[in-house]
Amino acid sequence: LHDFSKQLCDRRFGIGADQILLLDRSSKADFRMRIFNADGSEVEMCGNGIRCLAHYIWERKLSDKNILEIETLAGIMKPERSGDLVKVDMGEPIFEPEKIPVRLARESNSPLSPFSKEGKRGIIDYPLQIADREFKITCVSMGNPHAVIVVDDVSDFPVTYYGPMIETHAIFPRKTNVEFIQVLNRSEIKMRVWERGSGETMACGTGAAAAAVASALKGLTGTTVTVHLLGGDLLIEQAESKHIYMTGPAVKVFEGLAYIP
Repeated sequence: LHDFSKQLCDRRFGIGADQILLLDRSSKADFRMRIFNADGSEVEMCGNGIRCLAHYIWERKLSDKNILEIETLAGIMKPERSGDLVKVDMGEPIFEPEKIPVRLARESNSPLSPFSKEGKRGIIDYPLQIADREFKITCVSMGNPHAVIVVDDVSDFPVTYYGPMIETHAIFPRKTNVEFIQVLNRSEIKMRVWERGSGETMACGTGAAAAAVASALKGLTGTTVTVHLLGGDLLIEQAESKHIYMTGPAVKVFEGLAYIP
């Protein structure tokens, strides 16, 4: 499946994609979703992917349920049909470093910048030196690892230069997705994302959720945020239950058959 995914995702000799989603049977939920990045690596969760998969299931009439249960490596996700949009319960964000995972040096000149959230440890505005620049990263897992960084102007930011260096930094034992965000106001942020195993992409659902969580945690936004991405907008809501809800579109571009030798 790893080589198969790399072939299909190749933009010159394959279809061209950021990820391949595999729909399978599940003993725990209605369906099972497996996700493979363009480099062939299997990952835990994809927010945009689960909306696309739910759209596919409903369009093909594989289920008449308005709320689906889909098994992923990050747990069971529940996409809900909401008119022309898909709303997904993304579960609770994870802040503990060992669960993201993030490994930080404990030297006196490299302190862990902790915050307390209901007794849980986390990483907020940790100083990370990358090449000629120091970034302050806030780390969140939405079933997969994310490092969120606030910048002044995300449109002109060199994402493709700094993104891969942060993704593969030694403090991230399983690599990380990297979100560069610009806070527009209390209810809007603009984001570009460097995805682990795929590079810069047009959008990232789990990344948008992580960015909204991080910006609210830092006091920059409220708990309901519209995230503007290169590929469109996503609405992220943080409920009193601590669950994160993502609402956005899923549109079929084309369909066909692929033959893999």
